[in-house]
Amino acid sequence: MTAQEPLPLIPDQRREQLLRHLRREGVLSVSQITQLFGVSHMTVRRDIAELERQGLVFSVPGGVRIASHVHTEPSFQDKSLVDQPEKEAMAARAAELVQEGMTVYLDAGTTLLAMVPALARLNSLTVVTNDFTTVDRLMTAPHLDLVHIGGQVDIANRSSVGRLAAATLRQLALDIAFISTSSWDLLRGVTTPSEPKVEVKQAAMESAGTSVLVAGSAKFGTFGKYRVAPLPAFSTVITDASLTEASAEGVRAGGAELCMARP
Repeated sequence: MTAQEPLPLIPDQRREQLLRHLRREGVLSVSQITQLFGVSHMTVRRDIAELERQGLVFSVPGGVRIASHVHTEPSFQDKSLVDQPEKEAMAARAAELVQEGMTVYLDAGTTLLAMVPALARLNSLTVVTNDFTTVDRLMTAPHLDLVHIGGQVDIANRSSVGRLAAATLRQLALDIAFISTSSWDLLRGVTTPSEPKVEVKQAAMESAGTSVLVAGSAKFGTFGKYRVAPLPAFSTVITDASLTEASAEGVRAGGAELCMARP
């Protein structure tokens, strides 16, 4: 008497098992998954796309990975060396949202720093920031009102953080806050491994009529220890054109307008 062949899994069962494998392995190739479940490459890619729309996994070339934990943030120097064309494209899209007469907040970070040339061409603009490099570069635009929020100095990121910085932001009425992040995904939203940054980002969002997330796709699918805000808290999310379509669908489903900037 021969052993009975196992019944084929329905899609939900197969995807749940795939998640269990990914939680153990971290990343799997499409070929490995086809061998695990005895299904076609097309079936695997459909499973990955569905899990990605739910924010549970993230595509990588040739395979898929589970969300990864970010334990530290890169320094200003390290961030300034990577993805410059993508950052300039995102900054250009973000600057299109700014009109003369506004009071805008620029969070610390090299992507938002790339907005400075466009903002310097505007009149009757107030720029509020916690970023020392942004302040330094806008010193050459005396026609703008410039406010640095002060607070505890984060030397590695050339910015200010903490309770005192947040307290200054809560005294201001912002038209729009541009928020940066080292980690974001569908399930956890915007997160950070640095607790002193949380209150500053939240205070800026609370003080602003509109909040805009500006974050590269390379940071998508990662998360830090501390939550800042869910993605639906942002009216607009600006990222680069490398975000996968399945992930883009997930962001749009949350209600935010998604802009994918192309260099």
